[in-house]
Amino acid sequence: MRRLRLLRALRGERGYSLIEMLIVLSIMSVVMGALTTVFVQASNSELDMNNRFQAQQESRLALDKMRREVHCGSVATPAGSSSSVTLTLPAYCKTGSGSITWCTRNVSTNRYALYRVVGVTCSGGVKWADYLVPTSSATVCSGTLCIFTYQAQSTSSLAKLHVDFPVNVKPSKSVELYELADDIVLRNSTRS
Repeated sequence: MRRLRLLRALRGERGYSLIEMLIVLSIMSVVMGALTTVFVQASNSELDMNNRFQAQQESRLALDKMRREVHCGSVATPAGSSSSVTLTLPAYCKTGSGSITWCTRNVSTNRYALYRVVGVTCSGGVKWADYLVPTSSATVCSGTLCIFTYQAQSTSSLAKLHVDFPVNVKPSKSVELYELADDIVLRNSTRS
């Protein structure tokens, strides 16, 4: 009797068949593939968002630095078709003195960078903003990006410099354009 029970118990313990194991593995591979795709897309989205944030932050810092220099400057001289502007800073300016040039240079196709150069030529210098792109308000002229518009002083107003920074890490996606624009007054200019 005992032997019979033991034999029945051993016959009742069956494992999984090969077909059952293959079905479970195929279902798990579909689920794992979907999860992997979601994680990769999330990682790519985070990288894209960080790149856009960095480019926007750089342009905000560049505008802040430029705003301080323009406010302190007494004369602004736009060069060419407003792809660069040279500021004359007095000795008491905290950011420097003498001639400081802000200009754009072509980095790659439809991508420009903003540089701050000590002197009047646009060579060398420090890059302050990147991923500037052409738009309807900032056009390409003479191979560089025109982002400055200068309005000379008059008897009723001080000189003004209009700055427009169109930032886009992926120019093919126009919806991701971040435009930073400002009118900066040269406080030390004279009304004439």
